[in-house]
Amino acid sequence: MTSTRCAWANMANPRYVDYHDHEWGTPCHDENRLFEMLNLEGAQAGLSWETILNKRENYRLAFDGWDAEKIACYDDARVAELLANPGIVRNRLKVAAAITNAKAYLRLREEGSTLDQYLWDWVGGKPIVNRWEKGERPAKTELSDRISKDLAKRGFKFVGSTIIYAYMQAIGMVDDHDVACFRHAG
Repeated sequence: MTSTRCAWANMANPRYVDYHDHEWGTPCHDENRLFEMLNLEGAQAGLSWETILNKRENYRLAFDGWDAEKIACYDDARVAELLANPGIVRNRLKVAAAITNAKAYLRLREEGSTLDQYLWDWVGGKPIVNRWEKGERPAKTELSDRISKDLAKRGFKFVGSTIIYAYMQAIGMVDDHDVACFRHAG
């Protein structure tokens, strides 16, 4: 029996199906994964999510398991290594953004917050459950605009409103599964 899934889930790619079925739209409160997904969504800018998903394990290895303290200390030699790594998207601005984001994330923690607290406060601790039919999802919202601006003020990079809305979907702040999808919260 085949479950009805959102139309965007590429059924030919088992990674994509697994991501749709077990991650996308599922509330996440794990600090490491929240930091990882913020950077992966930024890396996706101008590319398909499938490209990033297929490189995800390479990213984890290349970026020390998304350990922000290690990433914040990357020097020019480490950046050169990353830019030579065919397992990730070798874009200088995106690599630099991950380092900048690590530093911004550490500042957030020094201020006494966590990424989990910061993000989930925007939605009162509960996911926004939308009721979209196939193809109705917006690329951004007024809320993603506000979060994007606030993250940018805090020094984060590659956090435009469209990227942040995709991030909100990825970490389950928003349930945007199609109404007909078996994963929709109903």
